[in-house]
Amino acid sequence: MEIVRLDGAALREREQAIDALGRALSLPEWWGRNLDALHDCLTDLGRPVRLELYGQDELKSTAFGRRLLRVLQDSAAQSIWLELTADPGKERPTC
Repeated sequence: MEIVRLDGAALREREQAIDALGRALSLPEWWGRNLDALHDCLTDLGRPVRLELYGQDELKSTAFGRRLLRVLQDSAAQSIWLELTADPGKERPTC
């Protein structure tokens, strides 16, 4: 299983989050760069991925962050490929 560590503090703003998620998840160049497209990509990954989300409270500090968290949670609930672990208690990622 691929493990992707995400820092909620770095995902609070749209452009920053979209770029970071695209890189971290190796999304195709042509993905739509919006939350609907992210949901589509996450529910159709084709490989098992565990997202370890650190700093969930920091992510919730912005409206975009709250929407992103809902998308991540909904995608994990609907996908056989995606597992979401919030604040797993390990050292925070640097990116």
